[in-house]
Amino acid sequence: MAEKDDRKICFVVMGFGKKPAYGKDKPMRTLDLDATYEAIIKPAVEGAGLRCIRADEMLNSGTIDTRMYEMLLRADLVIADISTGNVNAVYELGVRHALKPRTTVIMLEDQADFSFDLNHISTFTYRHMGDDIGSREAGAKKEALQRLIAEVMAKPTRDSPVYEFLKGLREPHMSEEDYQAMLTVLEEQGDQLAQLVAKGREAMKADDFDGAIESFGKALAILQHETAAGDDDAAEAGGDPTFVIQQLALATYKAKKPDGKAALERALEILSPLNPDESHEPETLGIAGAIHKRLEKATRAAGDDAAADRHLDRAIALYGRGFDLQHDYYNGENYALLLDLRASRQQDEDEAQYDRMTARKTRKRIVEVLQPVFDASDFADRPENDRMWMRATMANCLFALGRDPEAETHEKRFLELATAEWERETYARGKTDMLALRERS
Repeated sequence: MAEKDDRKICFVVMGFGKKPAYGKDKPMRTLDLDATYEAIIKPAVEGAGLRCIRADEMLNSGTIDTRMYEMLLRADLVIADISTGNVNAVYELGVRHALKPRTTVIMLEDQADFSFDLNHISTFTYRHMGDDIGSREAGAKKEALQRLIAEVMAKPTRDSPVYEFLKGLREPHMSEEDYQAMLTVLEEQGDQLAQLVAKGREAMKADDFDGAIESFGKALAILQHETAAGDDDAAEAGGDPTFVIQQLALATYKAKKPDGKAALERALEILSPLNPDESHEPETLGIAGAIHKRLEKATRAAGDDAAADRHLDRAIALYGRGFDLQHDYYNGENYALLLDLRASRQQDEDEAQYDRMTARKTRKRIVEVLQPVFDASDFADRPENDRMWMRATMANCLFALGRDPEAETHEKRFLELATAEWERETYARGKTDMLALRERS
């Protein structure tokens, strides 16, 4: 029989995976909420001596509403990260404030913005660098949050605006029956979803696309509350599967099974619930753009120029929107490359010149956006993956602009960071295509 865990419970309310966030007077960005949880929240909670349970770990319980409300009432501490304005997280924070006058901590990324006023509520702020968190920031904020948790638990003060304004309100109480049993179930289920996503990410880094498809496929089944056997009677869990769908589509087209074109078409099917043609998420737009970019090559090679032109136009539209939304450098680099490609095929010289000029301006803008990031004193603190792709993008943009010596410096640093073969191949393919178009123009 397992020994009873007498530690107090911290319930974490937040979104899952990468989510878009709107900043104060700035374009939309993407935040990796899993990085926030793994690098700051979970180690801080456990360092303060509490058991850490995340809302997403309850998605496959089948009775999420009952357990969610009970956890919001019974948890000794609730941490709510509302940086992306996630509707569920904000709602659950409101429920907690209505149920408990004390021991609630709100977390907010410092560039996040909302349509409602939080100035009267104390919040714990932190900063993302790119879509992830820098190592120095993660370490400092983990320690700061751990100290805050210790203070809140040692001397709880009223932090609920509901109880602050309604002075006569009394906190509700429930019996202890079934509470410990529920906690045991949640502990046994653990962070199955997070583990599957982490396993999928590791498989991608190792070029094991079949393994990534298996892990992300299982994670998506959990988020959709389906089992491998097909549990049609299961209640809808309500989880947001955006990130997992994106990664499953990416792994699918990279696996090239049963063949390259079929894999690309299957990846488009997987991505379709995110409605790429209407999406405002740069990650979705970038993956959809990449699929149409590859379908352009496949259909062109098969001799279907009309279909190839349609794929090219769609890829340009998708990449262009991804760049316009937040100057996303991945989308921007591919947008410029495909504009040059279309220019090389244009029959109308004015149209061709327009595409070439737009491509050049896009690359210049990317360089303007990235150079201050490279020059910043905290650039080394950025996640390695972030630094790697920034170097790759900068190298290709500088090569295209004819600034070869600068480009070679960034290329060398990219190659030092790239560990997966597909990462090097992706960069090399883009560089080869870009140099061929530069030579032609």
